[in-house]
Amino acid sequence: MRRIPIVVALLGALTLSGCSSAQQPGAQSSAPPAGSAPAAAGGGTFAVITHAGPGDSFWDVVKNGAEAAGKQYAAKVTYQGDGDPAKQSQLIDQAVSEKVDGLVVSMANPDALKESIGKAVAAKIPVVTINSGSDSSKAFGAITHVGQSEEVAGRGAGEQLKAAGVTKLLCVIHEAGNVGLDQRCKGAEATLGGTVERLQVDVSNLADVTSKVTAKLQSDKQLNGVLTLNPAVAVAARDAIKDAGTQTKLGTFDLSGDVVSAIKDGDILFAVDQQQYLQGYLPIVFLYLYKNNLNTVGGGLPVNTGPGFVTKDNAEQVAKLAEAGTR
Repeated sequence: MRRIPIVVALLGALTLSGCSSAQQPGAQSSAPPAGSAPAAAGGGTFAVITHAGPGDSFWDVVKNGAEAAGKQYAAKVTYQGDGDPAKQSQLIDQAVSEKVDGLVVSMANPDALKESIGKAVAAKIPVVTINSGSDSSKAFGAITHVGQSEEVAGRGAGEQLKAAGVTKLLCVIHEAGNVGLDQRCKGAEATLGGTVERLQVDVSNLADVTSKVTAKLQSDKQLNGVLTLNPAVAVAARDAIKDAGTQTKLGTFDLSGDVVSAIKDGDILFAVDQQQYLQGYLPIVFLYLYKNNLNTVGGGLPVNTGPGFVTKDNAEQVAKLAEAGTR
């Protein structure tokens, strides 16, 4: 399932084809020879600013991807996250004032970030959006978006749960105001063919998540499915199902080592895998190529990193990659 080597190979081919040039016999030129890589003036300085809260394992993998690309391309990469849209905007403004060579921004709340991203674009700093906010990315002036279609991914999750016999689903939303999370629930609702109820929780208080999901399952015996949208919340929901003493089916979005183990044990049916390592890795590569070779990727369309599905059939293979921090 790991696609990184293929992506890197394709990018290498892109780099090679984009640098060849014709030259008259005997002419003098300081340009690099045909087939050489773009000149890297120090690789560049790129800031990654996400809506991640502290201790979120999903975003740790995004950070790992960004830092790995920075190392590979001799670029300086900084990573910061804040779940408060106002504070995230301030981090973007700070990066703009520091005149970074490129910005990577997740947009869980696009409207709150619009002004700050506009300042970056006005300052001619290329922006790549990731994860959330793909519908606003092009309008805000970003050169591309890297992520997955949240509603399409939600539809896939709904199909998986329907096949498992779920008729009434609890969709657990862990970040208020995150448009992508609501799109996931809507997608699941479209394909489940049953009832979907939403439950708002706080990802920073997992004990409370377990308590709330347990209470919901105990009070509504018709609920026979839970869909979580975060790996830490998935583990909390797994514990809630055990506490409630039910046979509720559980699916989730995104991976962690604990989620993969729970899939192997049969406690979680599947995880929708958006390959978040690529959401950190690819934007740095794209910004590097833009800075040094004016390449753009996507042609105005998002670059999709998912969805894929991790189930009991392939969990063993993915487990080793999750332990290494790349899945």
